[in-house]
Amino acid sequence: MPLSEITLAEAFQEAGYATFFAGKWHLGPTEEFWPEHQGFDVNKGGWRAGGPFQAGKYFSPYANPRLEDGPEGEHLPHRLASETIEFIKNHQQGNFLAYLSFYSVHTPLLAPLHLVKKYQEKAERLGLADKEAFRKEEQVWPNAKQGRKVRSLQSHAVYAAMMESMDANVGRVLDALKELDLDDSTIVCFMSDNGGLSTSEGSPTSNLPLRGGKGWLYEGGIREPYIIKWPGMSRPGGTSAYPVVSMDFYPTLLDLAGLPLKPEQHLDGVSLAPILKGGAAPYRSALYWHYPHYSNQGGFPGGAIREGDWKFIERFEDGRAHLYNLRDDIGETRDVIELHPDKSERMRASLHAWYQEVDAKFLEPKEDGPMPWRP
Repeated sequence: MPLSEITLAEAFQEAGYATFFAGKWHLGPTEEFWPEHQGFDVNKGGWRAGGPFQAGKYFSPYANPRLEDGPEGEHLPHRLASETIEFIKNHQQGNFLAYLSFYSVHTPLLAPLHLVKKYQEKAERLGLADKEAFRKEEQVWPNAKQGRKVRSLQSHAVYAAMMESMDANVGRVLDALKELDLDDSTIVCFMSDNGGLSTSEGSPTSNLPLRGGKGWLYEGGIREPYIIKWPGMSRPGGTSAYPVVSMDFYPTLLDLAGLPLKPEQHLDGVSLAPILKGGAAPYRSALYWHYPHYSNQGGFPGGAIREGDWKFIERFEDGRAHLYNLRDDIGETRDVIELHPDKSERMRASLHAWYQEVDAKFLEPKEDGPMPWRP
């Protein structure tokens, strides 16, 4: 990420907030692009890697140049939560932004043995251990002889253990806010960066009834948990069907904190503050996704647009397109493009106009690969 961009952290830093980052960064190959140069006063564990792939992995020693080793066998999620809690304690008298980006749940698939055993025993108890965990393969690669197996049964004990560990450490941070009497004056957001890994690298989780997973334009890849806890919320515990994206966090948090918006930086986001305050939802004509390359999870290059209940996907391999009504078919199993040609063409035109507006990039042809299609 270019240093010229004004990050969320820099925006809060300008307003006098202490800023903290812990965990996965993955936004630059060399250290001049790491968190401490992008608006964060403190960086615990953020560097070039997108996962804990080095020696030690999810347990100390971490082999991470931005995280000191802890006691041998210390678990990474616990350590990151502890660092976050320590930062909050040290800045409880002032304004702070704590950005906790767990490496969990991400490959390599590793978890504390006592939790793995707990879920192995649960799988046995529920009769899941010997059941078929995958549904039929999906043909996704051009000229491929085989597709990708998609997990349909939640029976992966290690993945379950990784989830519990992350969940418990989210709870530790929330408990710390309560103990410090900061619970009623702190905004808390929770989100994943992509859908669960269901089609590759062990395929440890299922996203059913959603189709696909990480690396796919189907809902299993792009529909995430999205939670905002704000002390001034009009309906605590309420839900909203208003479609949102991760870019909405930037203007929303500035708005809720009473700070000036930076529209040149959060061009694709809108403030969700009106919804949280019980008002009318902001106008948004559509949401867009651009994924112009193959993923190692098997996903195809393509683009997508969502307008209300309708979602249009086009593949950059050959120009094929699909139309789904998410209200009636959340699993995207019934392609209705032939039943609604006018709507499909309108959505395709809107998607192509957006490509032009944002100067979307596309793959160049390769001699040894499929010829990418371009709109």
